[in-house]
Amino acid sequence: MSSPEISKLSWGSMKVDGHVYKDCKVWPGGSRSWDWRETGTNHHPGVQPADLEEVTKKGVQTLVIGRGMSEALQVPSATVEHIKAQGIDVLVFQTEKAVKEYNTLASQGVRVGGVFHSTC
Repeated sequence: MSSPEISKLSWGSMKVDGHVYKDCKVWPGGSRSWDWRETGTNHHPGVQPADLEEVTKKGVQTLVIGRGMSEALQVPSATVEHIKAQGIDVLVFQTEKAVKEYNTLASQGVRVGGVFHSTC
């Protein structure tokens, strides 16, 4: 099962396999909206391990995190270390760069997943 392409990105909108999301989670074989309210996420302190658990359980080799267009979403080092401790590579970028990296890895057949914030 391959990771779906993120076919379009603009402020507040991401398109994956015909679905449009504001923020999204993607993994080999699927995607869904990333609703921050599920885990109480906010820009500060930022992405928590609970935000990533659904994606990491899909057997990803690499996890890409998009911090937003202006990189307002924080990614604590403890969160990155938690994922690395599971043997998963973690890449953290501004969202446009994150989507580009994610799509490149997906096109190469890497089992890549990601969480992406499409606004600030």
